Amino acid sequence: MKTKVALLDEVTVGRALVRMSHEIVEKNKGTQDVVLVGIKTRGVPMAERLGENIRQIEGAEVKIGSIDITHYRDDVFRREATSVNGTEIGFDIQNKNVILCDDVLFTGRTARAGIEALLHFGRPKSIQLAVLVDRGHRELPIRADYVGKNIPTSLQESVSVKFDETDGETCVILCE
Repeated sequence: MKTKVALLDEVTVGRALVRMSHEIVEKNKGTQDVVLVGIKTRGVPMAERLGENIRQIEGAEVKIGSIDITHYRDDVFRREATSVNGTEIGFDIQNKNVILCDDVLFTGRTARAGIEALLHFGRPKSIQLAVLVDRGHRELPIRADYVGKNIPTSLQESVSVKFDETDGETCVILCE
């Protein structure tokens, strides 16, 4: 893929995540019963950054987990076998407000798989979706509760999110 334009740099990604952290605290009236679960791979550093921001804002720790949705995808039968990186949710999600975190919301299929995977761990009070980028083109009736940036794209374009933790840099790039 060829880079078309850099959309967000490290500073603007940080600002978006701080704003989203405030929105999470406000919507949930604090941090009680709030947990963050990142969809592997780039939803995990996003969840960790949101958790750190919330700690700084509220002075309270929120539990953070990660979920691998590989076996919950509706296209798994068409994909080659891949190794599962494992799910790490070391806390009970029963009656919690789970903030499911992912880097890009596109068709809604990854979010749907994430919701299905979460429900295998219990029945949360609510599942809220936080995404850094919403690029449109939904195929399922899924919407994000918290969005860092809406970036309308064509179907020929793609959005690449990078985090220091996974890629050695933090940015959002539009590719064609």
